[in-house]
Amino acid sequence: MNDNASRGASDFELMTDIAMLYYLDNVNQEAIAQRLSLSRAKVSRLLKRARDEGIVEVRVLQHPTMNNEVEQKLLERFRLDRALIAVDHADPDTQRSAVASLVANYLNRVLADGMIVAVGMGRNVGAVADNVFLPNGRNCTFVCAIGGSLRAGEYMNPDHICRRLAARFGGESETLYAPAMVANPELRATLIANDTVRATLDRARRADLALIGIGDMSESSNMVRMGWFSPQEIAAARLSGTVGDMMGYDFIDIHGRPAVNVLQGRVIGLTVQELARIPDVIAVASENTKAAAILGALRSGVINTLATTVTNAHTILALDDATRRDA
Repeated sequence: MNDNASRGASDFELMTDIAMLYYLDNVNQEAIAQRLSLSRAKVSRLLKRARDEGIVEVRVLQHPTMNNEVEQKLLERFRLDRALIAVDHADPDTQRSAVASLVANYLNRVLADGMIVAVGMGRNVGAVADNVFLPNGRNCTFVCAIGGSLRAGEYMNPDHICRRLAARFGGESETLYAPAMVANPELRATLIANDTVRATLDRARRADLALIGIGDMSESSNMVRMGWFSPQEIAAARLSGTVGDMMGYDFIDIHGRPAVNVLQGRVIGLTVQELARIPDVIAVASENTKAAAILGALRSGVINTLATTVTNAHTILALDDATRRDA
């Protein structure tokens, strides 16, 4: 190792030692400086650099008493087991991380050895895996509840999400070796009958928890990005009453009823009826454009745990009041 590389490794070791003393052992900067024979200014600079280098990740978590009133209204109105409500952020990536962090913390509390988690696709589900910090190791299996799509990219594909969750929690992942969508119902029936595909879906059906996203019907939705829908087809679906989807393909209207669309009978994954038999279906939706889709998903009766934003929570309750007479 050359001198520069050696010096770099030494710097990282020193930053790690200082960060552990400061953040984990609650030793103040002055005491750290004296202990390591450094100036206080250098300790401060190294702590800042530790954050810049990714050695330290600073997280601010909201207190459980925040948003209690709106959470309670959601629980009572939609017979949920729990609601995880994040404060609002202007930046969509920050917002997604805030909601995902609540789900990751919840998983960290409830996962136990031997549990099976059925995993869907999408940005919000993918964000959960990236917001697991200081996990409690669990011997769980994270299994794909829907096939994959090349156009979705690694981040949003259930296979890669399962792998990241398993890496974080120390469990195992299981891939569904099938595409998410096929050309026609006949091909779907053939693939569903395949021994490998059937075995994985059977395991997903036996899941203790399911982690799914809720999609809306915007021209920038995952459906359009993956080429499943054209923007024109999305617009037509909206006009016919479709407000969104669960799991990436179970389309619903605002009353939670199934919506007919061109994907019917062509997607390989768990159905709504199969999801409903899983004890805890966790739905994650951070975008404030998804209130109508979330309301439809809640009215379907499939969701047990909802993770979303304060704004969405209030909008959902208002939309429910406005549309309940028409249900």
